[in-house]
Amino acid sequence: MSNKTHHEFQEKIRLLFATFVKELPNRMDEIEGQWNKLQGEWNVQTIQELHRAVYNLADSGKVFGFAKLGMEARGLEQILKSFMQQEKSADVVQSKEIQQRIQELKQTWAEQGAKLTNDSVPAVIDEDIFLSSESSSSLIFVVNDDVEAGQELALQLRYYGYEVEVFNHLDKFCTEIKNTPNAIVLMDIEFPEDKMGGIHVMKEVQQEMAQPVRVIFIASHDELMCRLEAVRAGSVAYITKPINSTELIDQLDLITASQVQESFRVLIVDDNPTVLFYHAAILERADMTVKAISDPMKIMDTLLEFNPDLILMDLYMPACNGIELTQVIRQMDGFSSTPIVYLASENDFNTQPEAMRLRGDDFLVKPIEPEQLVASVTSHVTQTRSLRSMMVHDGLTGLLNHSAIKDEFVREVVRSTRLNSPLSFAMVDIDFFKKINDTYGQAAGDRVIKGLSRLLKQRLRETDIVGRYGGEEFAVILNDTDAISAAKVIDEIRNVFSRLLHLSQDDEFSVSFSCGIADLAHFSDATSLSEAAEKALYQAKQRGRNKVVVNAGD
Repeated sequence: MSNKTHHEFQEKIRLLFATFVKELPNRMDEIEGQWNKLQGEWNVQTIQELHRAVYNLADSGKVFGFAKLGMEARGLEQILKSFMQQEKSADVVQSKEIQQRIQELKQTWAEQGAKLTNDSVPAVIDEDIFLSSESSSSLIFVVNDDVEAGQELALQLRYYGYEVEVFNHLDKFCTEIKNTPNAIVLMDIEFPEDKMGGIHVMKEVQQEMAQPVRVIFIASHDELMCRLEAVRAGSVAYITKPINSTELIDQLDLITASQVQESFRVLIVDDNPTVLFYHAAILERADMTVKAISDPMKIMDTLLEFNPDLILMDLYMPACNGIELTQVIRQMDGFSSTPIVYLASENDFNTQPEAMRLRGDDFLVKPIEPEQLVASVTSHVTQTRSLRSMMVHDGLTGLLNHSAIKDEFVREVVRSTRLNSPLSFAMVDIDFFKKINDTYGQAAGDRVIKGLSRLLKQRLRETDIVGRYGGEEFAVILNDTDAISAAKVIDEIRNVFSRLLHLSQDDEFSVSFSCGIADLAHFSDATSLSEAAEKALYQAKQRGRNKVVVNAGD
């Protein structure tokens, strides 16, 4: 966590606190004015406005440390809500009670306001809740006394885009890991001077580190006692020799997955600006991308453009309430399953099923503790992304499946045409794949497919889109890229892939692929562009395979 980020976040919270304090006298006057207006003429609109003003005061008061003020405002809010729901005016006794509660609110504020000084600030938020969102290094330390074996393993890892350092001596490794504690360690267990040297060294290192070092042990044997000692030394994985590079990369992908995860997109809809921006600040500090809307009637454009992973929705807002707005969103294409979490007071819902009955997924009781807010949003978005991923991703490779990549392709062609920007489409096919399956078995063939899919993901840009088109065939959409540039990129990947070693039992073998590319400059729609790329792929195979061919429409 940088000191600058910490300081900026705390300053943002202090500014929100100061804004709330500055506006509070006006809020009190607004509440009293609306009540006086109701004494002259009782009407539904005014009682709704009064209820919303008191509701927002209750939320803000508790959030910014005015517990007594918030509690009294919540009591008044519940009384007003009953009149609002029954659509009837207060009698003399009830009017006196409301008048008395408003005066008590003003008195409480007068007492608390008198104690405020220029140094009055809200309690500093414990930033330990944000530590899990801090990025960590994906640097790999290979520790092996065999110089040749260490360099060969490093070469294979570098093909997949990892940064690697090799250590052939344990003492040099021990010095460097203390300076780079976030590195992932690939530790050989056996060393000439000690058959369990790797484990013994890692135990000593772990005792000296503030946070556990992530270590994958590599062993020449597979015994329970050795595995137990590895676990005691902090292992996150245990791999036996000969090293299966696909299995190793799978483990590294799992360890580093959180580092490349796309930021959560959260849309907050709340007509109370201070609470709205308070919640936004907390989620942004947790590395989420947030859009904050205080006017629910302006949600449409933001919703379509932002495409949130989750919506935080306040219940009581002007023009429409949260439940009505949720029903509108649920009827829009693409948002029927977007998680919607209501922001509610303790008396608005009794159970989660009640919230779900009203087309929401959950509710959070205000005021919300920062830790609870971050945890709840993270849980809902993670679960939703996982379910969506299963629907649109190929089970073997994790890439977009056939239907999903075709849908993305059509969308990207439309987008590039509208923006008049270049776009290339590449079809990639593994050479002689049937022979690989026949010679080495289907499991080996699957590992080859996974190896190429991983290489494509790691070597291409985040803006490029990769899918498994079928069997051993892949499709790649390269945005803002002409065919010549795309061919250069794919050819570099082809060259790397042809040098990778694949393992099947005791045999090692290499594989190549062919590719056909076409771009939007020469083919004006998705259908013709796809057909042109397939034709170029056919030409690459006819010319001997292990080639990249561009179809320029000649």
